[in-house]
Amino acid sequence: MKIIILGNGVSGITAARHIRKHSDHSITVISDEADHFFSRTALMYVYMGHMRRKDIQPYEDWFWAKNRIDLLRARVEKVDFAAKTLYTADGKTIPYDKLILATGSQPNKFGWPGQHLDGVHGLYHWQDLEAMERHSAGLSLSFRRGAGVDRAVIVGGGLIGVEMAEMFHSRHISVTFLVREDSFWNGVLPSQESAMINRHLAEHGIELRLNTELKEILPDDNGKCRAVLTVAGDTIDCGFVGLTAGVSPNVGFLKNTSLDINKGILVNEYLETSVPGVYAVGDCAEMRNPPPGRRPIEAVWYTGRMMGETVAHSICRQPTLYNPGIWFNSAKFFDIEYQVYGDVQAKAPDHHASVYWEHPDGKKSIRLVFERASGRILGFNLMGVRYRQEVCEKWLRTGAHIETVLQQLGLANFDPEFFPQHESELVAAYNRQTGKNLTLKQKRGLPAVLQFLRSN
Repeated sequence: MKIIILGNGVSGITAARHIRKHSDHSITVISDEADHFFSRTALMYVYMGHMRRKDIQPYEDWFWAKNRIDLLRARVEKVDFAAKTLYTADGKTIPYDKLILATGSQPNKFGWPGQHLDGVHGLYHWQDLEAMERHSAGLSLSFRRGAGVDRAVIVGGGLIGVEMAEMFHSRHISVTFLVREDSFWNGVLPSQESAMINRHLAEHGIELRLNTELKEILPDDNGKCRAVLTVAGDTIDCGFVGLTAGVSPNVGFLKNTSLDINKGILVNEYLETSVPGVYAVGDCAEMRNPPPGRRPIEAVWYTGRMMGETVAHSICRQPTLYNPGIWFNSAKFFDIEYQVYGDVQAKAPDHHASVYWEHPDGKKSIRLVFERASGRILGFNLMGVRYRQEVCEKWLRTGAHIETVLQQLGLANFDPEFFPQHESELVAAYNRQTGKNLTLKQKRGLPAVLQFLRSN
């Protein structure tokens, strides 16, 4: 059987690896972005000089031939699902028996005048990194000449925007953030955590303009961006504009075909599309009926990996339900690490309650969310503090009571041994909030964690 995988991101490559693990089927991975799979989340570290391109390629170049996975660098422009054939921009026709669509995301563009100018890019593809490198040379040069720091303007206040801001900041390039909300990422973060990130960005010299929207990107005489114009009428001179107002599924070339598409490619719980023998995984896939507590489209690295493995099982062994488990995400806001497990909402519904502790330095916090009536733990939100995923997920999966979790919270802490522990402060905050007198049971270390995970 000939299996074609369109896209060489984590979803497509995971599918290829597991199909090879379970079968001798012919496998071809097609991508026009790069010759080999790379870690998309590590692009920023290449720019910042912490890693080289080869360091973010998880597999050696010989891996593909050894595992009989063919790689084709090509741009697919059309898919004829009835004929089971792909057509590339250079005139190739590629037949398939099974097709896995793993076409990923593309940065959102909202029809702003000037959005296609030179110097206007997102941060998703390898080509975006190359563009940042190309334009940064000019921006850094103006800094070295003492002519004043040329500026990058970043539109949209999500995680990709923070990465781009840190990248430019590492090269001494000034950054202005345009964020239409009144606090950074407050559609995801609760208000205290959002305020923490506002302060942290300012401490790093990032100009954060809240309640501000882009109206137009202005060109110079050579077709390159020279400034942005805001809705309020302010003009901000810049040599680069980063569009980081979210991403959307990369499915434009698949519209007006027999494939059912909404925002993404619609799939069932087995990741099957409306066309027999065609699957969709990763950022481009939209669940018709997502599992409880999950979104129809989740452009997250680990869910893409899980989808790739699931679809490989379905093709090679037996139909397998996609089960992403408990929601998890992690990121970094400059020096503040962020983790979330379970259901933590920016604006909590009435039946949710939470206990929150924040360090006096304003750079660490712990929030536990629980059901107001029953006390069942619902979520963990962590800033600058690391918790063990397995421990948090067990509490969430078993519906542990908030007071049980608080008393055992030392089991979750994953910071190095000599780091200060802050669980007792959170317990004290809960006691002040409720009038209770809970105490922390000081169980720490791997033996105690393993015993807890093995227990019923």
